[in-house]
Amino acid sequence: MRKSINAAFITAIASALLLTGCSSGQSSTEPKREEKVSFENVPERFADGEGAKIKVIRKIGGDDHTAQYLAGAKEEGEDLGFQVDTYTANGDTAKFHDAIAQALQQDYDGYIISHGDDAATVNDVQKLVDAGKSVVTFDSISDLSKIDGVTLTSQDDEALATLAFDKLIEEQKGKAAIAYLWVDGFPPMVRRNAVYQEKLKENPGIKEVERFGVASADTSVQTQNAVAAMLNKYPKGKLDAIFATWDAFAIGAARAIKEAGRDEVKIYGIDVSNADLQEMHSADSSWSYTAAVDPKLIGAVNMRILAKKLAGEDTPQTYDLEASLISQKQIQASKEAVNMTNLSGIVDGWGESSEFEEDWMKVLKDHYKK
Repeated sequence: MRKSINAAFITAIASALLLTGCSSGQSSTEPKREEKVSFENVPERFADGEGAKIKVIRKIGGDDHTAQYLAGAKEEGEDLGFQVDTYTANGDTAKFHDAIAQALQQDYDGYIISHGDDAATVNDVQKLVDAGKSVVTFDSISDLSKIDGVTLTSQDDEALATLAFDKLIEEQKGKAAIAYLWVDGFPPMVRRNAVYQEKLKENPGIKEVERFGVASADTSVQTQNAVAAMLNKYPKGKLDAIFATWDAFAIGAARAIKEAGRDEVKIYGIDVSNADLQEMHSADSSWSYTAAVDPKLIGAVNMRILAKKLAGEDTPQTYDLEASLISQKQIQASKEAVNMTNLSGIVDGWGESSEFEEDWMKVLKDHYKK
């Protein structure tokens, strides 16, 4: 009898160890494939624990905004139990379109396409939709709205440009010689430029004396060199401010101004990153204001919209994320170094949004989130 009990005990222990060994080697982001998982009130598409396979493809890159955006999309997707792969073409048009073509052959369930700015992007996305795939786009060509089922998201670019440029007008008292840092060809830049042109008409005391803009892997470096040349061309009293429509422009301009000792030239920018916040915190920085939307939140919201599409739920054709204005005074008043994580303690509502976060998503996150 005793031998029988011991044998049963040893068998039970061995079975427990075997089960422990099997579970310890499982990825925390992978669904438990060996058994079906039932989620209460979760759409049928995800109720069996199968998750989804997602590809995020972005045309521009090489900047912190891109890194934050991709991180936000990947983190949100993985928290929902999805496999998320990301790719940035670093501004290379051919690589961007090739990445979409390749991804179509790789059995992804859904796609997030960022900064597709040409007719070829419309053709690419149409092929994805024709193949039965779900698609969300960010800061991409407006012609995508002609494709049924595709959601176009963007920052509220009109608000971003208005917030930043209105501060320039206010602080410069409606009279200033300015340099304009802007590049054509990108939908958000087109929208920001429309606001800028209208503001110039309304404020004849604001005069554009120079402009520069290039989108590349080393935009900030090229901008720094261009602004350094401008500062040589326009001595003190001849250039009052710079309006930078992208933080890659602003960070380059800030470095050039600092090196030249020309902190009387103030910068009013758009977008924000950890590097930007560090620059604005510097005592000798000329970067006065920047208007922005949390890029990590943008990525997360894009992923939520895509999840709703995969679940068969209604999604909007367009969605704009709300802009915030960040001042240098706010940053410099902080007792600790300010970064993208703790910026919410300074700017109300920063990085927070419950938009498109359904209750069933919270159930999935409770199950999958690390």
